[in-house]
Amino acid sequence: MDSKQMAKEIEKRLAREEWTFQFDSKKDTLRIEDSQTKKGVTVSLPGIIAKWQEKQEEALQEVVYYIEQALHTMHEAYTLSGKEKDIYPVIRSTSFPTETKDGIPLIYEEHTAETRIYYALDLGNTYRLIDKTLIEQENWDVHQIKEIARFNIRSLETPVKEDEVAGNRFYFVNTNDGYDASRILNDRFLEEMAQKITGTMVLAVPHQDVLVVADIQNETGYDVLAQLTMSFFASGHVPVTALSFLYENGELEPVFILGKNKGKQ
Repeated sequence: MDSKQMAKEIEKRLAREEWTFQFDSKKDTLRIEDSQTKKGVTVSLPGIIAKWQEKQEEALQEVVYYIEQALHTMHEAYTLSGKEKDIYPVIRSTSFPTETKDGIPLIYEEHTAETRIYYALDLGNTYRLIDKTLIEQENWDVHQIKEIARFNIRSLETPVKEDEVAGNRFYFVNTNDGYDASRILNDRFLEEMAQKITGTMVLAVPHQDVLVVADIQNETGYDVLAQLTMSFFASGHVPVTALSFLYENGELEPVFILGKNKGKQ
């Protein structure tokens, strides 16, 4: 199934009079928008196709559900007061928009050369990114949002699955709660992992629902990590970056890994 066919299949399953669909063949994306509010979501089709090749019908049901939830959410009015425990940081790529479709600035801060930190109000099955209007209507300030979000991400459980390949150990955080990549902001967790690492500590956040921590012992480890990261990046609903990050003294530095060669970008 190619991008155009996938776009048609999604459109068929989501067909509503009030929703419009726009397929962009150059960007391989599908825009689904509410014709009244002009608000909507844009999905990257290559990642959906990759999941479809693996999971078939389950992958399609998953993306349709995600889109429906996101569009229904846009009709609701939300407040922050009383919902402090539901505010979280979300990691996105630096190519992610910095304002809403209506031109309202989103609340964000720079993270690395490859990533930014945005802030979201968790709504259960989905979430709403926090923008300037939402903050101003309740007389909150940006610093307050950031402090609350950082506290909440540190409060989440961080279960880790382990795997070993050719002497290299890989740790995966994949709870699918929408904030797996955001756990890269949990300094306490990263320091705990650093105590376990005997080689080079490398992190990856290929999409929003996975955080990879690698204990690299040899050249094969870099090769395996590169393949893992690219595979995750291609299959995620919300891709972040295919690059990895060296972790030293609490600092993250993007690195480009190609095959058995590694080098800083």
